[in-house]
Amino acid sequence: MSYVTGLTFGGTDWTPQFLQGIDWSKCLGCGRCFKVCGRGVMSLIALNDEGEVVDEDEDDDEVERKVMNVIDAAKCIGCQACDRVCPKDCHVYAPLAALAVT
Repeated sequence: MSYVTGLTFGGTDWTPQFLQGIDWSKCLGCGRCFKVCGRGVMSLIALNDEGEVVDEDEDDDEVERKVMNVIDAAKCIGCQACDRVCPKDCHVYAPLAALAVT
């Protein structure tokens, strides 16, 4: 399978890795990835003690912790800046399959 590739400024081949998800069991909810991403790909969400998503505005008593979540993966440009600032390596990436040209 071939993937979408690009070139660096120096002419080296580069295959972008696009954010697919975040491993909530590893995520600290520190927000470093959110701050470094200027594309609006992620957002902080609240989880209860069973790991289920809760609305923190309505169920503030049930919030056990907060984690990052992918809210718009289509905005990801594949730079992996979020991974470089993450202390827990909780981001999941994949290259984008290239379309067959006929």
